[in-house]
Amino acid sequence: MADLAKPKGRPKSFHDKTDQNTIQALDRALGLLEILAAHSGLTLSDLAAKSDQAVATVYRALVTLQGRGMVEVEDPGQLWHIGGGAFRVGSAFLRRTKVIERARAPMEGLMRDSGETANLGVEVGDEVLFLAQVETHQAIRAFFPPGTKGPMHVSGIGKALMAWYDPAKLSGLVARRGLQRFTEFSLTTLGDLQADLATTRARGFAIDDQERAPGMRCVAAPIFNAYGEPVAGLSISGPAFRMALEDAPRIGAMVRAAADQVTEATGGIRPV
Repeated sequence: MADLAKPKGRPKSFHDKTDQNTIQALDRALGLLEILAAHSGLTLSDLAAKSDQAVATVYRALVTLQGRGMVEVEDPGQLWHIGGGAFRVGSAFLRRTKVIERARAPMEGLMRDSGETANLGVEVGDEVLFLAQVETHQAIRAFFPPGTKGPMHVSGIGKALMAWYDPAKLSGLVARRGLQRFTEFSLTTLGDLQADLATTRARGFAIDDQERAPGMRCVAAPIFNAYGEPVAGLSISGPAFRMALEDAPRIGAMVRAAADQVTEATGGIRPV
């Protein structure tokens, strides 16, 4: 009798060679979505320039995406934006985990108790992806809207996660992404980063001391899954003149307690 089993992940004839299996037109269209997501509206010519594609090629891709609701065009000005269809697809990612739901109340508590913005993030593709934020009412505040991505080594949440990575995973991430300098405080050598992560692990929370943006600080702690692996992070971020380094132990204790609360609520365990 013939084997009627359905293929599960990919055809057996396919190999793990990205250049062979990639659909170029689809890859370019997804690249356009990424560019639009990083801007508040772009003209067709601007989008073509940023993607290094011909205007006609970009227009055909946009019309196709528009038909699926993935992009929208705004008149007047003919500015292209991310559409509601992209939000619905992206929202499916959030349904994979209960972390956002369980973190909401602790994040609101962190914002009230600290007076600063609370953030929730995960690692996706060697970067921090911010999933949720509870903003402070202060006029000057940190702002990381959901969907924002950033380098791990200059992020409080990124360093909170990396502090519990095994050495091979950490070295691999650094080899792939590098350690770009953003400010004079950025950690740009593996040795300096490892020393900072050792301190982070010992005290239970990470500090981003103006390492990505001058004048901004962040204190973060990891959330763990049932295997004791870091899967997300909570943070408090704000201007350095309101978040003095002397306050870091107090703020760190608050963030760690909130992160531990989410770990417990999602069935995770904090490693010893």
